[in-house]
Amino acid sequence: MLRSLLLLLLFATPQPGKKQPMKAPNLGDAPAYTAEGDLKFPEKYREWVFLTSGIDMSYSTTDDATRSVFDNVFVNPSAYRSFLETGTWPDKTVLVLENRGAEKDISINKRGHTQSASVMGLEVHVKDKEQGGGWTFYGFDNPVSGRPFPRTASCYSCHEQHAAVDTTFVQFYPTLLEKAKDKGTLSAEYLKKLSVPGDSK
Repeated sequence: MLRSLLLLLLFATPQPGKKQPMKAPNLGDAPAYTAEGDLKFPEKYREWVFLTSGIDMSYSTTDDATRSVFDNVFVNPSAYRSFLETGTWPDKTVLVLENRGAEKDISINKRGHTQSASVMGLEVHVKDKEQGGGWTFYGFDNPVSGRPFPRTASCYSCHEQHAAVDTTFVQFYPTLLEKAKDKGTLSAEYLKKLSVPGDSK
């Protein structure tokens, strides 16, 4: 009996020098899917960790958008906590990009912009090894579920070429960029671009 118990403890305890798979703690915020493989709408994403907000961001110098837009980024809390410890994203990370219009002259505001009450668009970036082996983008045109973007979509190659950490734009997340630097998890492609004067893409 004692020998069996010791063997059980031996196999249950992480062995020295053996790298354990990175997994976010279960806080009930993991991605969920429909039977068809679509991503269920993360209804409580606005209770998650807010990472950043940008206005009129574009990755193209020829963009001629006529309306200003805010981009708000949220991440599920379990993934955020894991990033603080490791400097990279665990499996089951969910990043939400929320677009809201930039409005002027609302209430007593006389200068600058405020965000619209209505959401103009929503995209979700999910890291799930059980869904295609890595990161997948999902677009939402309804409040129930989102379809995965095809692997030929330009967002995949853009993130692979320019992202600071694990194909995600951590360079735009001020609370996490320094953490990634400290942990040494910045991508080789991103570091290479930092050494090129004038290249900030």
